[in-house]
Amino acid sequence: MALNVLNFHMPIAEINKTNIALVMKKKSPTKMTEFRPISLSNVTYKIIAKVLSNKLKDELLWGAAWLRKATQDDTYLNYIQSNGKTLGADENINEFGWDNKHAGLNVLVSKEVIEGNMYSLQSYKASADSFMCTLIPESSSSHIDYTPGGLLYRPGGSNMQHATSIAFISLVYANYLARTSQAINCGNIYVTPTTLRQQAKRQVDYILGDNPKGLSYMIGFSDYYPQRIHHRGSSLPSIKDYPQFIACKEGSIYFNSTNPNPNVLVGAVVGGPGEDDIYEDDRVDFKKSEPTTYINAPLVGALAYLAANPNPS
Repeated sequence: MALNVLNFHMPIAEINKTNIALVMKKKSPTKMTEFRPISLSNVTYKIIAKVLSNKLKDELLWGAAWLRKATQDDTYLNYIQSNGKTLGADENINEFGWDNKHAGLNVLVSKEVIEGNMYSLQSYKASADSFMCTLIPESSSSHIDYTPGGLLYRPGGSNMQHATSIAFISLVYANYLARTSQAINCGNIYVTPTTLRQQAKRQVDYILGDNPKGLSYMIGFSDYYPQRIHHRGSSLPSIKDYPQFIACKEGSIYFNSTNPNPNVLVGAVVGGPGEDDIYEDDRVDFKKSEPTTYINAPLVGALAYLAANPNPS
């Protein structure tokens, strides 16, 4: 039941109830103040509440960091300083995406350390450094996997979200470090801003076609890109060709078709290949063929930098 609530938004009215038990503080109490109230919540409800509170830890710090940047209000600075450890900012996280903001948080807050000498936030920079070291295959602390063709890979589907988001924050962190001529001590090697930029560029190049299949995972870029993406608007016929109303379940015939999508969703980036660089152009395999905003959004930032700096150094 807990998984159904968390993953499929099942209503929780039937378990959203709490009984109150009054425990005596003294023998033969005569006043309400002589009782201690204890709430007896449903176990499933407690599990759901605990999971949700854990999932929001990074969001609280992420929000405070952006509000600090936007307002320069010390209230948010104090919150970040006081709650970093409690809310998991120093946990060893090797991803950055819609469901885990810690890596981006650490990079964002590190700017105040690197450029503003805010040494009370040094732990955030240490975590950002550690994260960047995990990305470098030559580093002794590397524990990020790459496909044989060089794409950063994490299991679970929609892998391009990891490649685009990590490429973006690598470029951002490289800029912070470069402004103060800093490098990262990764134990056996020093990682420079140039290393981070080149690493990010390799991910973007892979996405745009420099990969074993020679396939651009951005729709409409080059002459060779996925034709059967998991996207309703792209796979249904145009209203000009089929003006009749198509109900929800009436789209199945188009979903299951092996024909290319009739509408080219230019600029969308799909989930990408598996750990072996293999990509089957299959609409049904949504983990690989579905484009998402959380794949495209960070790629926009990376492409903006690389368009202005095509040969990063």
